[in-house]
Amino acid sequence: MDSNLHSLSRQLIELRIEHADLDATIDRLAETSPQDELLLRRLKKRRLALRDQITRLENVLDPKEPA
Repeated sequence: MDSNLHSLSRQLIELRIEHADLDATIDRLAETSPQDELLLRRLKKRRLALRDQITRLENVLDPKEPA
C-alpha cells in the first residue's frame, strides 16, 4: 500500500511539472505573432486534461470524506 501511495505521489508531482511546463509554453506562444491557434487550442486542451488528472489523484491521496 505504501509503495502504491508513493508512486501516486510521484505521478502527481510529474503531472504538476508537466502542467507548469505547458502553462509556460502556452504563455510564450500566446505572445508571439502570428499565433498558431490550432496548436494553442491543442495545448490548452492537454492542460485541462492534466488538471483533471491532478484533481483525481489529489482526491485519491487526500480524500475529503471519510472512507
